[in-house]
Amino acid sequence: MSLDWGQLYRSTYPDLVRFLHRKVWDVDRANDLAQEVFVRALGEDPDRPRAFLFTVAANLARDEARTVLRRKQHLALLKGETEGRTAPESPEKDVERAEQLDGARRALEQLGERDREVLLLWDAGLDYGEIAEQTGLAIGAMGTTLARARKRLVAAFETLEKDDHVARS
Repeated sequence: MSLDWGQLYRSTYPDLVRFLHRKVWDVDRANDLAQEVFVRALGEDPDRPRAFLFTVAANLARDEARTVLRRKQHLALLKGETEGRTAPESPEKDVERAEQLDGARRALEQLGERDREVLLLWDAGLDYGEIAEQTGLAIGAMGTTLARARKRLVAAFETLEKDDHVARS
């Protein structure tokens, strides 16, 4: 049976963008990567197309993270070379929403790779079976794994909020 890529695109694209956005924290880049996922997947005939697409997306997000890290390291070197030549701009106060997103991103970064991955896959709309296939975990452990990951995320967020509040005081 032939795969209906059009229908799969329409049903999966928004979830892929949401998943990738939480990986790269840039909605435009997440849209670009989601499109790249389909470009790479078109020549394939996977048994579980949705899970396959999220596997490709996770790999692209990892590649993107490595690229961003290399760029930041390069920019830090360049900044070090030009430091002292120009006065740094004073940062403007972020709006409350931006602070919450930053807090969520930092809390996610505090988690282990497995916790972060299962939470992002769940948020992207994958079911327990798809998450288990993607992560290599047992399907029977998904409920417990997700509950513990959520608990650790909340704890990390609250700790960061408390630390930020103390720092501002």
